[in-house]
Amino acid sequence: MSDKLKARRERLAEKSSGEARSADVRPRRASGGVSRKAKVLFTTQFATLQDAGLPVLRSLKVLENQFKSGPMKRVVGEIGADVEAGSSLSEAVAKHPAVFDDLYVNMVRAGEASGALTIIFNRLATFMEKAEALRRRIKGAMIYPLMVMIIAITIVTFIMLFVVPKFEDAFAQLRGELPGMTRTLIDTSRWLVDHWYLIVAVPLAFWGTLVVLSRNPAGRRWLDRLKLRLPLVGSVIHRSQVARFARTLGTLSASGVPLMQALEITGDAAGNVVVKEAVETVRAAVKEGEPIARPMAETGFFDDIVVNMVDVGEETGELDRMLMKIADNNDAEVDAQVANMTAVLEPALIVTMAVIVGFIVVSLYLPLLKLQELIGK
Repeated sequence: MSDKLKARRERLAEKSSGEARSADVRPRRASGGVSRKAKVLFTTQFATLQDAGLPVLRSLKVLENQFKSGPMKRVVGEIGADVEAGSSLSEAVAKHPAVFDDLYVNMVRAGEASGALTIIFNRLATFMEKAEALRRRIKGAMIYPLMVMIIAITIVTFIMLFVVPKFEDAFAQLRGELPGMTRTLIDTSRWLVDHWYLIVAVPLAFWGTLVVLSRNPAGRRWLDRLKLRLPLVGSVIHRSQVARFARTLGTLSASGVPLMQALEITGDAAGNVVVKEAVETVRAAVKEGEPIARPMAETGFFDDIVVNMVDVGEETGELDRMLMKIADNNDAEVDAQVANMTAVLEPALIVTMAVIVGFIVVSLYLPLLKLQELIGK
């Protein structure tokens, strides 16, 4: 990283440490346990009721009755009570940070200030639906290969722990030396039987290491950087992060949130330390008066196409629309890469499984062939 980028990041960190968001000044109540689906449903239905011309308080009362007993019903009821007591909708929503993040609160605040609350909630609903759809596509594409891998490991482990030892007892009655493949299989089976606890301990230790690293700033940075460099998966994560950045910033810009504030919220919503640092670098440069495209290119995270599209958006005054195009393009790239990755992983896993099982079968069958030859003689 250049000295210029480091200096920008240090100045931004010093400035940010003394700043406090206005929403944080008010007391907030924790309101966890709300699913993404419930949050999307609330946003979509609230936008529909606003389109129908219902007042904000009446819309909240209707939605409270729509939800069954649970966390979301309680949250909507508390928001309605705050609005009825004289609070603005953004103030009431800001009291539930575990449910509504800064992006959500600031967009609602911008909608109230501009008198376009209906448009803002429609944009929020679209944003959340597309973000959730992208998340589901990536998870759905990974479920099948993951299940195949788990089943394959379970079957092979069972064979090595319980089936191969039975054949070893039978082979012990044979005279002569066993084939090399069979000896290798039996030695591996013995080792697994003697060290069976490692089958459980190693995955748990690996998972525990990831948890510890994720809770440490340096470890979290290393993990997030590693995710972006993984073969096959890294490219998908990178594209999805670019799409998330562009859609978040574009949605905030289109809703009237100031660019500096929009960049800060976008960085906080990134979910990846590497992306957050890149956005902080861009924000520091924009604060000094530079156009947004130039520091984006300097971070090395955004490719030339993204940078050039942002540059054109700045020149034409349509940055928000261009960012939405970037998000849509990267969403399409993610879909294509996920499809290609699935197409590569599925046959690779099947072939690997076939090779392992084939090795086990051949290793167990070779001594039987030898026994048949002895009987024939």
